This record gives sequence, C-alpha cells and structure tokens, in this order.
Amino acid sequence: MTHMRLHVVDHPLVSHKLTTLRDERTDSPTFRRLTDELVALLAYEATREVRVEEVTVQTPVAPARGLHLAAPTPLVVPILRAGLGMLEGMMHLLPTAEVGFLGMVRDEQTLLASTYAERLPENLSDRECFVLDPMLATGGTLAAAIRFLTDRGASAITALCLLAAPEGCRRLEEELDGMAVPVTVVTAALDDKLNEKGYIVPGLGDAGDRLYGLAH
Repeated sequence: MTHMRLHVVDHPLVSHKLTTLRDERTDSPTFRRLTDELVALLAYEATREVRVEEVTVQTPVAPARGLHLAAPTPLVVPILRAGLGMLEGMMHLLPTAEVGFLGMVRDEQTLLASTYAERLPENLSDRECFVLDPMLATGGTLAAAIRFLTDRGASAITALCLLAAPEGCRRLEEELDGMAVPVTVVTAALDDKLNEKGYIVPGLGDAGDRLYGLAH
C-alpha cells in the first residue's frame, strides 16, 4: 500500500497566479515574484498538519494558551537548481525551519536521477521534510530525493510542486509503494500529460530557465 497523497490546491488566487506564470510573455522578475507568492499559498496548505506543541504566553491582559512549532524544527529541502526559486516563498511561512540542499540531475537518455550535491544533516530521525521542486514531470528526480531523505530517517515528507503531470504522480506512487513514511504532494495544478521530451503539457516551460533566464 502506498502512502502518497496528492493535494491539488483549489483556490482562485492560486489559479490566478499560476495562469500568469504559464504565460510565455511573463518576464523573469515577474516570474520570480509570482513564484514566491504562489509557493507561500501552497506552503499554507502544505503545513496544515505540521507538528506543534502547546505553550502558554502572557498577553498584556492575561495568560493565553497557544501553539509553537514542535522540535525538531522542520527541514526545507530545495532541489537544485530550480527549487531554489521556491525557497524564499517557503521561508516566509516557516522562518524557523532549517534549510538543506539537494542537487539532483536527470540523465536525458535514461531519465534516471542521480545526486551531484547535498548539504543535509546526516541524521534526519523524526524530522518533517518539505521538498521544493517546481515540476513533477517524470517523477524520477522527486522519487530519488524522497528515498535519499527517508534513508537518513525522515519521518514525513511533503513535496511542494508548482505543477504535476499524471505520469509523474503514477511513477512516484509506484516507486514509493510500501514505504512506511507518509508522502504528500501539494501542487497548484495537475496538468494533462508529458510530451516526448518529458515536459509537462500545457505546463509553463523550463522553470529554471524562466526563473533565472539562463541556459542549462
């Protein structure tokens, strides 16, 4: 039994911002700003079940019971390079989270993902991880990243993606089938399909290029 859950955020502001991101006329500065705003909205949904603990604070009037994020703090992991474009929007909502980095590259012939860089704690026991990857296309990169984190002991993983393709979701479900760690994918839209180059259709093009305006 797979533990993957897909959550497509159905909200008019999400749809509005995503429509402008899709538009090929949207320039890189606007694309970056809208990505920040869209990720903050996705992060709001993605953190709905983040672990908290009860605390009491003193207001100017009386003591008040409330909640703080529980220890250990969540770990936010952008997948390089395009995932970096989602980091600021995520940290607006989770400023106390730690940040780790994972560089994954997909071989264009085999479509297999491999790790070329990582800056993460060795031990992720009991840590909630939020993985940032703009496009869930073939699913190979995200599946490899999730396995990397669970191998280090991560106890729950939520992936934030601007867009997802049905093929990528299916592959993720297949590759993570039977995994004991719960995995949630939060996305702004589930698109139609992948084309022969592995691009999401209708999609928004190459997220890294549109964020940074650089060729590979």
